[in-house]
Amino acid sequence: MLNKDRWNEILEALSANPFRTLLTAFGVFWGIFILVVLLALTTGLRNGVSKDFGDFATNSIFMWGQGTSKPYKGLPKGRRVQFKMQDVAVLKEKLPQLKYVSPRGQLGGYNGANNVTRNEKTGAFTVSGDYPEFIKQQPMDITKGRFISYSDINEKRKGVVIGDGVVTSLFNIGENPIGEYIKINGVNFMIIGTFNAPSNNGDSEELANTIYVPFTTFNQVFNRGDEVGWMAITAFDEYSITSLKPRILEIMREQRTIHPEDDRAIGNFDRAEAFGRITGLFDILKFVGFFVGGLILASGMIGVINILLISVKERTNEIGVRRALGATPWQVRWQIIQESLIITLMSGMAGVAGGAGLIWIMNYALEQSGPVDNFANPSVNIAVIITALIILIISGILAGLFPAVRATKIKPVDALRTD
Repeated sequence: MLNKDRWNEILEALSANPFRTLLTAFGVFWGIFILVVLLALTTGLRNGVSKDFGDFATNSIFMWGQGTSKPYKGLPKGRRVQFKMQDVAVLKEKLPQLKYVSPRGQLGGYNGANNVTRNEKTGAFTVSGDYPEFIKQQPMDITKGRFISYSDINEKRKGVVIGDGVVTSLFNIGENPIGEYIKINGVNFMIIGTFNAPSNNGDSEELANTIYVPFTTFNQVFNRGDEVGWMAITAFDEYSITSLKPRILEIMREQRTIHPEDDRAIGNFDRAEAFGRITGLFDILKFVGFFVGGLILASGMIGVINILLISVKERTNEIGVRRALGATPWQVRWQIIQESLIITLMSGMAGVAGGAGLIWIMNYALEQSGPVDNFANPSVNIAVIITALIILIISGILAGLFPAVRATKIKPVDALRTD
């Protein structure tokens, strides 16, 4: 145990050469400080990138038809693949693991030709035909009114939900758009809701300039028949959409009479795969943080070993006196290990405190300056602090073990003869 006399002995030994002790402690401090800061920066990057995905259903893929690259069953190469509504029903029937299969249609595009008017105001906006569940795949904040419902789908109502960018372009400040009418390619639609695009998404400006129309209304008004422009497909959480993707593509090739080995006929974007790659990258960065911090900490531990070896050599006579007065080898070893633990724990926890202080400063700066792209809330959880504490204890014991063993190998008679 560390009684008052033992504390005095340890402090006297460490303060015999304060500059040397300080430099040695700084090595441990710096190692833990770098470890904490690197892990906090990695967490900040992970939070920032994850925030860009927002509440989007990451277990999703988007799929669309392209041109065939191989002839098949008498059909020529270069044929355009067009999805149909029956394909949606077949996917739902054959793959019960799918939570949502949302057919989509699109007209015009943001920054394209003007396609929407209200009185004397006009604008170019993306007009998208969708089903009600799409809001669960690409969440948005409904600021007024509501989103598309199945009543709108079944009755083919001409109601639209518009983004805040559309509101800004077509309405005066303070004017309520709910219940008002706009014309899309000359057809009147009543506004039933407005939404605010997530500001943390890279496509937020384009989303804000989007108009959502019930899918059935979209196809009827714009003469699309039973065509589907593309699909947003989400699997239940217990299933991986990436694992289901080959079967989805196989079913769609059968439906559209596409060669089984034609990989170019159907395009897709796997959001789960993209999110997994990003997550994997941050796992690597986290490992790099531990590795770099561990190397710096190891160099600090070598410094602790060196200072204790020198201390043991300088105190050879003292050790001899203690042994002659009846001190056991374990008591001598334990004192050296305690000195090592004091150095590593005090300097290490100072490193943790310094890292925590820097993290607080970073978060305060982010609060004052506003959101930063791909970086948010740098932090280190308590598990890392506990891990660092355990590493410090183990490192302190290991660092003190070799000098302690060296000290007990000194014979009392030889130690007493040392000047």
